[in-house]
Amino acid sequence: MDRKENRPPRAGRPKKDGERAPYRSSRSKRDEEEKPFRSPRPDRSEERRERKPSRVKDADKPVRKRAGLTRKDAKPLRKEAKPLRKDAKPLRKDTKPAPKAPKPVKEEVRLNRFIANSGICSRREADTYITAGLVSVNGEVVTELGVKVKPDDEVRFNGERLKGERKVYIVMNKPKDYVTTTADPHAGNMVTDLISSQRCPQRVFPVGRLDRDTTGVLLFTNDGDFAERLSHPSHNQKKIYHVFLGRKLRPQDLRKLVDGIALDDGMAHADLAFYVGSDHTEVGLEIHSGRNRVVRRMFERMGYKIKKLDRVSFAGISKQSLKRGQWRYLNDHEVAMLRMSTHL
Repeated sequence: MDRKENRPPRAGRPKKDGERAPYRSSRSKRDEEEKPFRSPRPDRSEERRERKPSRVKDADKPVRKRAGLTRKDAKPLRKEAKPLRKDAKPLRKDTKPAPKAPKPVKEEVRLNRFIANSGICSRREADTYITAGLVSVNGEVVTELGVKVKPDDEVRFNGERLKGERKVYIVMNKPKDYVTTTADPHAGNMVTDLISSQRCPQRVFPVGRLDRDTTGVLLFTNDGDFAERLSHPSHNQKKIYHVFLGRKLRPQDLRKLVDGIALDDGMAHADLAFYVGSDHTEVGLEIHSGRNRVVRRMFERMGYKIKKLDRVSFAGISKQSLKRGQWRYLNDHEVAMLRMSTHL
């Protein structure tokens, strides 16, 4: 088939039979001339002139620099800030918060608690002194337990008037040849003599005991309940000792310290035992038992003689940066840790 047969006929050519009519636009040339496709935009310049002018910088408005005006005469661009109201709160609090009001003091307390809070002894020991007739209230000797006193009552112990004191907590690096007892005035050198009354005006007493020849960590306080709970064997406070022996410790004996050694008052064992150094004459010992002289008795039962015994830590408190005979106050974090361990 010839390709010319499929061509659309030209405009003005007569249509043959079977041919399709050519495509024509629905608009004629006359329509296009009379009605253009896009009408021109009307001129609205007159309308714009009649409109209200937009916000424009006027000559009357203040400027920073104008002809004929000096800097002193020029008005500021920004309006002056309004003063704050008297009752307006500041955005930032520069003042410290007001201190909390002190807790109200109870009107009456038990006599043994009053004595313990004075730093003399614990409540249990106070009951013993009361029944022995060593305590008087307002000039009368009291021997019955359960008596309550008021803060303004005159309470005396061995003729000395007691008064409530601020609770203090001290750690000391105990030296050798000092005793921890305060009951015997003829015992010789006492650890309380190392605490100056100028630095610590409160009357404090040691928490627990250490032998005359034992050195290391020793706590002091005037809080009787705190001292009793901390030193009582039932609380099993962790203690770490550095033991110096006269001869080498055999490995099987090191194992016995952990497995347990039979003493006169029952079995005693350490939680952890390890050598300190390579000559095996120094041993580190971690123990929770609060029995009297338990470390020395364990080594004596195995046939070893202790040349030197030093307590490195007691209830998490160490003697770090303290020389022999020196002491310091415990900080708030250390006191809180000790109170948590005694459930106070």
